Amino acid sequence: MKVSMKFLAWLLSSLLCLIPVWATAMAGSDQYPLTVAALHERYADEVTAHRKYGAFAGQAHEEGYPAIAHLFRALAASEAVHAANFGRLLRELGEVPATPVAEIEIKSTRENLQQAATVEAEEIDREYPAILGRIDSERHEEAIRFINYAWKAEQQHRDLILKIKKAASWYFGMLASKIEGSPTRYYVCQICGSTVNELPGSQCPICDHPPDQYREVPRFDNSPAGSAPHPGSG
Repeated sequence: MKVSMKFLAWLLSSLLCLIPVWATAMAGSDQYPLTVAALHERYADEVTAHRKYGAFAGQAHEEGYPAIAHLFRALAASEAVHAANFGRLLRELGEVPATPVAEIEIKSTRENLQQAATVEAEEIDREYPAILGRIDSERHEEAIRFINYAWKAEQQHRDLILKIKKAASWYFGMLASKIEGSPTRYYVCQICGSTVNELPGSQCPICDHPPDQYREVPRFDNSPAGSAPHPGSG
């Protein structure tokens, strides 16, 4: 059987194009073991956080706090962006992101707010700095960049939560009523997960992409309890 030179040239060209992808995947665990481990950890945590905040949104909605449900829904959307980013990086390194099976504990909205504030503070002050310190020597620039994006977005989350953290005090009902009387809009950057109340004027404050990368998070009022954007495959 005769094989044309054009076909052989095309086949060789196609194989050569696959070499960088194959080499990157093969180099994943060997060249970047600490980075791969950190990405698996962050992916699992972000997927869990996405589910948790979606569940918290459903609880707030059932308790009659649509504005607080909207906040949790925005946080869930941001965590979904982070999960998609980490999942994509893992696949590029030849890894398969594992779906976490952690159970989500749902309490009252007052307790959920308190728990969210505590977890965000722990991630911001301890977990992210520790992770970045561990992977710095491997110099995987894209992983470092996206972990930094997530870290900065978590700082925004903490600020948003702290605005209503006092609602976890004895005066929850009074303060929650004030919050519910002042509806807030939330926008999430689809590149880095930045979560803001107003669209930035020229570029995202975290990743510097234009504001057209932001998507507004719909209010929870007419959504099924517990629903939230899914992390997706990235």
